[in-house]
Amino acid sequence: MQSNGKNLLKDYNNILISKVNDVYAHIHCESSMARELNEYFTFYVPGYKFMPQFRNKMWDGKIRLFDLRTNQIYYGLIPHLENFSKERSYNIIYNDNIEANEEFSLSEANDFVSSLSLPFSARDYQLNAFTYAIRNRRGLLLSPTASGKSLIIYLILRYYSCKTLIVVPTISLVAQLYKDFEDYGFDSDKHVHQIMSGAEKQTEHQVTISTWQSIYKMSKKWFSQFDLVIGDEAHLFKAKSLISILTKLETCKHRFGLTGTLDGTQTHRLVLEGLFGKVKKITTTKELIDTGKLAKFKIKCLILSYEDSVRNACKNYKYQDEIDFLITCYERNKFIKNLTHSLKGNTLLLYQLVEKHGKVLYNMIRENAGERRIFFIHGGVNVEEREDVRKITEQESNAIIVASYGTFSTGINIKNLHNIIFASPSKSKIRTLQSIGRGLRIGDNKEVATLYDISDDITYKSRKNFTIQHFSERMKFYNEEKFGYKIYTIKLRKKHGR
Repeated sequence: MQSNGKNLLKDYNNILISKVNDVYAHIHCESSMARELNEYFTFYVPGYKFMPQFRNKMWDGKIRLFDLRTNQIYYGLIPHLENFSKERSYNIIYNDNIEANEEFSLSEANDFVSSLSLPFSARDYQLNAFTYAIRNRRGLLLSPTASGKSLIIYLILRYYSCKTLIVVPTISLVAQLYKDFEDYGFDSDKHVHQIMSGAEKQTEHQVTISTWQSIYKMSKKWFSQFDLVIGDEAHLFKAKSLISILTKLETCKHRFGLTGTLDGTQTHRLVLEGLFGKVKKITTTKELIDTGKLAKFKIKCLILSYEDSVRNACKNYKYQDEIDFLITCYERNKFIKNLTHSLKGNTLLLYQLVEKHGKVLYNMIRENAGERRIFFIHGGVNVEEREDVRKITEQESNAIIVASYGTFSTGINIKNLHNIIFASPSKSKIRTLQSIGRGLRIGDNKEVATLYDISDDITYKSRKNFTIQHFSERMKFYNEEKFGYKIYTIKLRKKHGR
């Protein structure tokens, strides 16, 4: 194929795509077409109106994925360029340095997986995900929590058998992946290096597992050693840090993101696709529940309805005022304590604020817990202790874990978990669905998992309060995922004392 852009662009409808490196592609086209591309790949950032740079008029609130100065775009967005061209009847011409997909059959995938002598059989959708990954060299694999993403990661890294970087959002996931690989038969001690809490960055080991926080400031030279990068729970990476890491990997052609959830915004998805590759849905939570691969699941939505005097007192509250009122409301915290004590089986109670709410709930629950084991987890608890709690809970039948969303809403694998309580309100789709995932794994002593979604109705006349609006957002997520739920309204008698 020719690579002379000028000759090819004699036809004004032609777009020539060439590879700059494994991060960017260069677009040869007419200037008018470049302006169209710039407009097509420009989006408002969610929440931009509340960001200081926008408020100070230093930024227009938009992210531009096609750079008019360089005519470059993320390599992973080439499929979207194809859609752009098709809509406008433009012609795309690929330079010779744009790689074609690999030929890799499902039969070859099966043979390779068999050669690894895993202690169990890979599921069909895991094999399909692995096959897709090898064929395409890059991609954003969308597979729900508890679907076995760690095995997909393991198959990919074993197939390429090259210097590999696995990036995760939390120190707990570093340790968990290390242990998972051991369980699959890998000599993690010999082949895997863990980076967290100031650990040494240099290693001769084949595989490096690191939190993104530990490495995003490293140089391009350090990143140049890797031929394969995998981002686990990719949706949780801070955008600037994710871009910093992935754009420094200029010679890393094999790149995969894995996530159970996207936040629903086009900007979020396109940035991830640009850096990793096209989204490929592997399976859904409902499919896994229906086929018995995940535990049966039900949701009980508990709406705490407050007295008129409280509604009137709260009618002019701003968001933070409302949160402060709810987490310090003795009757509300007492209700959560009584609910927790009433539940049979291992229970995970998730909260947002450590000192103001988590510690208060933990102390209240601990008072009358009897012989039940109670654990308190937050960001200050080290990874070894968190792992100990996870292991202990697997052996318990009636333990209570009071944990912050940041530490236990993502990635923690507890099969023997029966109940989840949302003690703090949230409208985040990612946080909600990831938290639900904690209860979906099948355990020996578990038939069904139950989520208790607590919300607060202090609506005054036609003015709906903030957190009841957040509850409405969570209902949308449950409907999208086809989760069954029932709503219960509970009158909470509270005299307003602020």
